[in-house]
Amino acid sequence: MSAPGSRASTATATATGVTITGVVRRFGEAQVLSGLSLSVAPGELMALLGPSGSGKTTLLRLIAGLDRPDGGTIDLGDRRVAGGSTFVPAERRGVGLVFQDWALFPHLSVAANVGFGLPRPERRASPRIDTALARVGMVGFGDRRPDTLSGGQQQRVALARAMAPSPRVLLLDEPFSNLDAGLRTDVRSEVRRTLRSIGVTAIFVTHDRDEAFTLGDRVAIVNEGRIAQVGTPEEVYATPSDRWVAGFLGDANFVPGTIEAGRPSVAVSPLGPLPIRGIVGPGPVSVLVRPEALTIRSTIDGRAGGSGGTDDGALDGTDPGTGWRVTEAEFLGHSTLTRVTPIGGAVAASDGEALTLSIRTGGAPPARPGEVVDVTYSGGPAVAWAPAEEPPGPVG
Repeated sequence: MSAPGSRASTATATATGVTITGVVRRFGEAQVLSGLSLSVAPGELMALLGPSGSGKTTLLRLIAGLDRPDGGTIDLGDRRVAGGSTFVPAERRGVGLVFQDWALFPHLSVAANVGFGLPRPERRASPRIDTALARVGMVGFGDRRPDTLSGGQQQRVALARAMAPSPRVLLLDEPFSNLDAGLRTDVRSEVRRTLRSIGVTAIFVTHDRDEAFTLGDRVAIVNEGRIAQVGTPEEVYATPSDRWVAGFLGDANFVPGTIEAGRPSVAVSPLGPLPIRGIVGPGPVSVLVRPEALTIRSTIDGRAGGSGGTDDGALDGTDPGTGWRVTEAEFLGHSTLTRVTPIGGAVAASDGEALTLSIRTGGAPPARPGEVVDVTYSGGPAVAWAPAEEPPGPVG
């Protein structure tokens, strides 16, 4: 497990770490969490990223005290709040919650919503309400009703309400899922700045990779009730622990290769020699090649056949088996995702299917379907797995 990143070093003295050790949770015969362990440093922003049904929200509810584990322990700082005969109820844990639907009271004003979690004498008027609204940029909105606010403003009110009691740990469950894509980007940047400025420990659940990478100092990838990997966004993307993690975190090419004796840092592949991270082999391997690590260049200028060419020879006599045929080109505005297959003979991927590569480039499509192109690897050392190290079942 990776050490907390340096970005958590701005934590205030009031921030509290979270330690989860061997937590188990069952619902009938279904085991949702299977001995899950995770440590969150004081002041760290931790993203829980995983597919639906992986146990993320269940874990958040256990930390909050809304549910009780069937095994394992949960500690907030040096205080045990769950485990064995110990169970501290939610209202005594000092944990703030931001729910997926925000759960604002429509009949209460913004100020009353923010003050709802405070001691009764402070709920109508308190400096803490004003401070919380100021932190989220909602000064002057205290008398408004939630239904007069935009979605982004309502999300900020929910965040202010969670922060008003000055929690040492803040939990957020898919906090931006009700916002449209453009607003989501703006609001999550504001939330990160706010959380960073107050130094609170925050754990948030998401199934959105971009959201996890943008907000999290570290990302804990949850799969089937366990932590599959934890590390900084850069670590988990560049060096995934297995093929499932690699595919879950984004488009991934798994290129077959061979590591020869005496050359442990290079895999011979259909893309040519690929630099390998770590020590694998000798023998067959599956190499992770991200689409952005590939460079594509059209060869319709005379080296090889273009959209009207055939697979039986290049225009200049070059063996077409060294080229790649474009099968799809998806223009996404800011980038293009191009898919290619080898020509002049089938090349099997590590799963036995015909090899297809995805290539991400900036701007307009560099080539059109049917064209023959050159593809080269332009990335750094890549992760590779021997066949025995690959998990069974589909990837992604």
